[in-house]
Amino acid sequence: MAVIHHTELKPTKLELLTSWLPSRPWYRGGSAEPKLAKAGGFRLDDPQGEVGIEFIVVADVSGPHPTTYLVPLTYRGAPLDGAEHALVGTMEHGVLGRRWAYDGCHDAVLVAQLLALIEGRVQAQDQNISDVPDLEVISSFTGEGSLSTDFTSTSTTATATDDQDSTELRLSAPHGTTLRLQRVLRPVPDSPSLPPLRATGHVAGSWLAPDGTRARGLFAALHTGHRA
Repeated sequence: MAVIHHTELKPTKLELLTSWLPSRPWYRGGSAEPKLAKAGGFRLDDPQGEVGIEFIVVADVSGPHPTTYLVPLTYRGAPLDGAEHALVGTMEHGVLGRRWAYDGCHDAVLVAQLLALIEGRVQAQDQNISDVPDLEVISSFTGEGSLSTDFTSTSTTATATDDQDSTELRLSAPHGTTLRLQRVLRPVPDSPSLPPLRATGHVAGSWLAPDGTRARGLFAALHTGHRA
């Protein structure tokens, strides 16, 4: 299990995201600088113990209509070759030294572990406490085989494309597989679970809404083959 160090970061994660979010196609704040508040998230473990994997939920409360975003990040001790376009920024970590933070949709380690989470092969971990599962994060999978195992092969890659709401990953895996990460989070009202999805698998979770209540909704959906 990954060890979570409670130490000082310069700049902080929210400071990094304040600079980075306005450059994203799915940012809803226009030309205004976001005012971010942490709203939740979870972590996944890297089996090799080298890469930090965190799914951060942040709320932009700068305007009259707050928007909540899901930001998957990976933290590395050295630059990731070929991923300059996905660099969110660098931080000085009080224990680990310099860390390179990347948009995790462009990092194969995060994508492989997210697929493993959907398949039920790994469990989401608490965002702030080491070796504690996050039971608020749920997943389902109705497919066959293991896409996460396929994805770790050197011949399998993903192409990430942003739109106004999400990021779609087209995996070079069998059956034309796509993995869509919801960037702008929308709560499912008055329901303990999600409505039926035409998807092979999904991940859902909860976050803290700007009014202080708990919201719940879809984080990611996996589709194999041609969608109906």
